[in-house]
Formats: sequence, C-alpha cells, structure tokens
Amino acid sequence: MYRVGPLARLNVMDCCGTPDADRELAEFRGRFGPIVESSFHYHYARLIEAIYCLERLQALLETPAILDRHVRARAEVNALEGIGVIEAPRGALIHHYKVDETGAMKWANLIVATGHNNLAMSRNVELVSRYFVKGNRIQEGMLNRVSAVVRAYDPCLSCSTHAGGILPLRISLLGPGGE
Repeated sequence: MYRVGPLARLNVMDCCGTPDADRELAEFRGRFGPIVESSFHYHYARLIEAIYCLERLQALLETPAILDRHVRARAEVNALEGIGVIEAPRGALIHHYKVDETGAMKWANLIVATGHNNLAMSRNVELVSRYFVKGNRIQEGMLNRVSAVVRAYDPCLSCSTHAGGILPLRISLLGPGGE
C-alpha cells in the first residue's frame, strides 16, 4: 500500500526550499516526527505546500524574465500517442493519450491520485467503521468521520461528487446474508 499527495511528498523531502515553508515543515516534523502516517495530517501538509507556492509565486512575479515572450510555448501534434507522469497537488497523475493527425482526442486512460490512494482510503474507512459500528448499530457521527477521511485524501473528490450541495454518501450496515 502506498499513498500519494502532499503528506507523501512531505514524508520524503528534506526541505521545501523557501524560508516560511521550511519553518512550517520544521514545526510539522517537530510535532509529529519525520514520517507522518495519519491521514488527517494531509490538510496540514497542504497548508505547508500552499505557503511554499505563495513564496515561489512572489519570487517568480518579481523576476523580470517572467514577462519575456519566450515564456509561452505553442504545441502541435508531434506524436499520435503519448504518456505523461506528473506529481500534481492531489498526487501522482499518469495519463495515456491517443490523438488523430489533427490533435483530436481518440482515446485516454488516466490514473489519478484517488486511484493511487484507494487502498489506503478504504483501509481508513474500515478503521472508522470498526470504531463506529457496535453490534448491529451505527453510532452517531460515522458519516461525518467517513467524509472527513475521504476529504483528507482528496479534497476534490468530495466536491466533485456533490449534487447541489448534497453529499451523495450513504452508509448502510449489512449482515452476512445481506439483511
């Protein structure tokens, strides 16, 4: 089992590379140790990365070359098939595309952060279930805790699956015979 995203990145890095983010990373490690496994620390890790991004953005905007005409690139079809792997804010993305001669998409296969984190997310939901299910009853608060687990791994997943602000998550307790 492995996890991707901000917490995984903080667990494998020595420093962020900007003063404020490095201070926050040092405080994070001071509080929780060099390797942090609790899924609920994903949000804290996102905060540290946001600080880093703001510091880097300021540095880039203060660089005169950012306005150079060579900063922007134009692309044309140079291959009919391509695979890309990138570390994005939510975690590792693996994309595989096929296009026609005009660049129109013919086929795509994506492995996104949610897919990478699926096993760990499922295990955390199981841990929550063990705490909130007592006999044949679900204790109050389980839906909120399961939602929190999902949001910790992937804040985009909860929003992207909402329908008009209603969380489409239902919890059912089934016996071995499906009752």
